[in-house]
Amino acid sequence: MSTAPELVPRAGAAGGTTEELRRSNLARILGFIHREGALSRAELTRLTALNRSTIGTLVGELRDLGLVTETLPDTKSGTNPAGRPSPIVHPSSSVVAVAVNPEVDAIHVGLVALGGRVLERMRIETHGVPSSRDAVELTRDAISGLLDTAAGLTVVGVGLAVPGLVRLADGQVRVADHMGWFNEPLAEMVQAATGLKVSAANAAQLGMRAEGVFGAGRGVDDLVYLIGGASGIGGGVITGGRLLVGADGYASEFGHTFVKSNGASCPCGAHGCFEAEVRQEVLLEAVGLPPSGAAQLAERLARTTDPAVVALVEEYRALTRIAVKNAVNLFNPSLMVVSGFLAALFADDSDGFASLADGSITASLEGLRIVSAQLGADQLLLGAGELVFTEGLFDPVAGFM
Repeated sequence: MSTAPELVPRAGAAGGTTEELRRSNLARILGFIHREGALSRAELTRLTALNRSTIGTLVGELRDLGLVTETLPDTKSGTNPAGRPSPIVHPSSSVVAVAVNPEVDAIHVGLVALGGRVLERMRIETHGVPSSRDAVELTRDAISGLLDTAAGLTVVGVGLAVPGLVRLADGQVRVADHMGWFNEPLAEMVQAATGLKVSAANAAQLGMRAEGVFGAGRGVDDLVYLIGGASGIGGGVITGGRLLVGADGYASEFGHTFVKSNGASCPCGAHGCFEAEVRQEVLLEAVGLPPSGAAQLAERLARTTDPAVVALVEEYRALTRIAVKNAVNLFNPSLMVVSGFLAALFADDSDGFASLADGSITASLEGLRIVSAQLGADQLLLGAGELVFTEGLFDPVAGFM
């Protein structure tokens, strides 16, 4: 089993030996293609400040490694400049990660290709909270089914986006309260069941990673992310361009932010935690939706006139503002990305997200933007894919082996 890679790769070193420089430049080029999508060799020359022949050599090596493909531009469109056309370099759609997100009511499994494209996705209903063993067996069967129908793929590994505290060093789930999992060696169990290389991390941190690379947080160095789902509330922080994970991977547990005195008991042992007070299942039940109906929650909340539901929404909004105020005061982000049922709570607010940070330190509000996540239901799968691809994006020569 692999040691979990860093969640946010540092830029490759520019010095060192000729071999180190070559590998660093391979990583730079593949990183651009992965994050930005198809780029011409001319665009890569501009972005990297490498000369044209060097770009050609490095792209050729990435192509030989099976990590990129090339096509010629459409010369009939009239958009190609005069002269020899510059080939377009694409991330390979045959290099994939298996992404897995276990939840209290389902196991989500997908195939994610380089470039952040979800090729296949499936939701396996569990009809109750699955045990870790059940989750592993369902995951194994789902992976087998997906790969049986997807010929010609190179599977780099499996990424687990777990709604709980996950030790990055070995993928052990220390605590996943809502799942009833404690000290479960989940990455090791999945690796033994599938024979694939496995890494695991907190689901919310991976969701934020996906939004930071492909979604609403692209190019943002100071960001706070909040997500609410079936397994509670989580989040993540990017500060100075680096993902804040803490000593072992347990940072940014926004679900356990204190929001209410004498509040409801939380499985963590405290009272008044954000995720104990603001719960997706309560909202879904209030508007008559099943556990699988979260995608329709915003629309249903916007149409409701039931006074009890309106009062519940207002209470949940007030508690969410407390958590957001704490996050803004602590981390001074330039952007906050809100996802899941927390975004649905404010979709019909006449002020939109403008009131979310009410009560924060005035200086911290200057320049702060609050937006909805862009990646929808795919964000956790994409984040799990990023976890798998990290080593290869660091070192394309050895990291994808």
